[in-house]
This record gives sequence, structure tokens and C-alpha cells, in this order.
Amino acid sequence: MGLIKINNIQVYTYNGVLPEENRLGQRLEIDVALTVPIEKLGTKDQLVATVNYAKVYATVTEIAQTQQYQLIESLANHISQELLKQYQLVESVKLRVRKYSVPIAGIFDNVEIEVQVNR
Repeated sequence: MGLIKINNIQVYTYNGVLPEENRLGQRLEIDVALTVPIEKLGTKDQLVATVNYAKVYATVTEIAQTQQYQLIESLANHISQELLKQYQLVESVKLRVRKYSVPIAGIFDNVEIEVQVNR
């Protein structure tokens, strides 16, 4: 097995619990790691025989930009489940979502959640 990774996808979304987050929006960053049988997929050297990461990118950004969630945990779960549904070659999905504009009185870079979903 191997990994196909797309790192640091940046989207502008309107997710969050507070009304200001839903009205003003914010930037999120998403990392995707897909476990796939690379030893089988890489032998054919054909895009149709593997997972098209351009389409994976489009799936992730479409969900993040068109769906609205209070929790980034819910967003990550929805994206993970959809990737397993759309891409049958994917055995598992590991997803990280980073949120920078977090309403916490403190000094820190971001809040990050990580989810891993297996087929």
C-alpha cells in the first residue's frame, strides 16, 4: 500500500459556531492522505488505473466551500466519507483540517483536527 497526499489545500469557508464566523468567513487548510494499492496502480502508468488527485482536490474544495458546518470535525468527517464513496480504490482516508481564526483568548497558530476513516 502507498499514500497519495495533497498537502495544504486552502479554502475560504463560512464554517463555525459563532454568527461572526458564518457571516465573515475564514480560511481553512486541509491535508488529505489516501491509502491506495500503489504497487498495483503504478504498473499500468495510466491515469484511469489510479486515483485522479485533481478530482480528489475538486471534491475536497467543493464540499468545503459549498457545505456549512458548525464544527470542522463534521466537515472533515463528511469529506472523508465522500472520498471513500467516490474513489473505490481508496482503502483509507486521513484528513487534517486547520483553522486559524479561532475565537479563543490566547496566542497560538491554529487549531487542527485529524480524522482517519477506513473502508
